[in-house]
Amino acid sequence: MGRGSYRATDWIALRSSRKLSGDSTAVQIFDSTAASTSVRSNLIKTRESRDNPDSPKSTPVIIGFDVTASMGYLAKEIATNSLNKLITTILSNKAVRDPQVLCAAVGDVKSDNYPLQVTQFESDIRMVKQLMTLCLEGGGGGNGGESYNLLWYFASRHTSTDCNEKRHEKGILFSIGDDKCHADLSKNEISKAFGDDIPYTLSNEELIREASQKYDIFHLYIENDTASDREVFRYWNDLLPGRSAPINKKDISLLSNLIVAVMLVNSGMTHNQVLQGMDQDIAEKIARSLSFIEIKKTDNNTISF
Repeated sequence: MGRGSYRATDWIALRSSRKLSGDSTAVQIFDSTAASTSVRSNLIKTRESRDNPDSPKSTPVIIGFDVTASMGYLAKEIATNSLNKLITTILSNKAVRDPQVLCAAVGDVKSDNYPLQVTQFESDIRMVKQLMTLCLEGGGGGNGGESYNLLWYFASRHTSTDCNEKRHEKGILFSIGDDKCHADLSKNEISKAFGDDIPYTLSNEELIREASQKYDIFHLYIENDTASDREVFRYWNDLLPGRSAPINKKDISLLSNLIVAVMLVNSGMTHNQVLQGMDQDIAEKIARSLSFIEIKKTDNNTISF
């Protein structure tokens, strides 16, 4: 997948046809009551990101967002604002070459019927159209975490990219949410989410280490101004040191700005260079978040533990 190019006119037409606005609710945007067979992770063998005339040096970008409990506002923000801003800003800033974006709805494998839904890798307006077909199951909650680790397993074992296979380069993966991650994936959970027969439990550290062979992995933690914010972010900073950043819920409209800023730091720019190159009102609001990103890579470009 990944043919075509992203055009502002296509986004305007889609907003008009779907009557998208700031007043749209998550239920109005995501009106599916069950996950389509085309996006259910247990029915997908491989998602491919391939070079083509429109994307001669394709870069796979995975954006996985929490759709459990009350997280519908995050899905709404991504659909009505952040995804469009993200791709246009990536293209204008050249944060990565020829981006091909896959969106993923992340739930809770311990309780949800559809714990992971994934679109295709796309370069044009289809990335937004497919995003809107996802089902917001709204489950999870109350059991100490969500299943962000499904995204790492999927990226490692169920994606195939020319970026990695032809050029030995990495894509980039973001998970976004407001909770901790369950500690591991059991054999039964892997079977439920992917239909794979794995004879043992995989820890988060193993999953991250494996997925980081193909992707630079980051997590953006949404602060809710609650007593647990500090504890949950400390958890993420320990799991992904220098690769996790907080963003307050009230600043969620700046999510795309933060993602692009992280991409630019990951590409080798300094924090100051990144912040000086953007609107200063936005720079001031995301400077604290970006300060937590500190890229440390081993000789083979993988995360070290």
